[in-house]
Amino acid sequence: MFRGANSLSLDDKGRFSIPTRYRQPLLSEEQGAVICTIAINEPCLWLYPLSEWREIESRLQRLSNTNPRVRRWQRMLLGHAEEYQLDKNGRILLAPTLRAHAGLGKKLMLVGLLNKFEIWDEARWYEQMQADTEIERSGDVEACPELDDFSL
Repeated sequence: MFRGANSLSLDDKGRFSIPTRYRQPLLSEEQGAVICTIAINEPCLWLYPLSEWREIESRLQRLSNTNPRVRRWQRMLLGHAEEYQLDKNGRILLAPTLRAHAGLGKKLMLVGLLNKFEIWDEARWYEQMQADTEIERSGDVEACPELDDFSL
């Protein structure tokens, strides 16, 4: 389970280091293998442990690719998916196409979302958090029955 938001630096080669607290589980449970792809509906990337990604591929494979929306999802998710191996320093070298999609600069945010991470440009992340907070405070939100009875 991944949680928390971590501010990280992207080096000149396009590499960033996975925080130490996540590194060991990824190395021991996944042998350091991860998949990074574009987020479908936001300007960020999704980073999955390989085992989690295999489940997504399996679910996508069961869908009929005669449906235009399914083909779009497959094209976007699978077409941009890159497999990475954490190096000895726990770093990942992101492909230029992925960095461009998310508009990544030198500072990025690695955000744990239980089974995956989101990777954001740091400035965009803070803008998104501001916008999300304002929407939630306004009460003008989308219907979501799963959250209606959710208590914190």
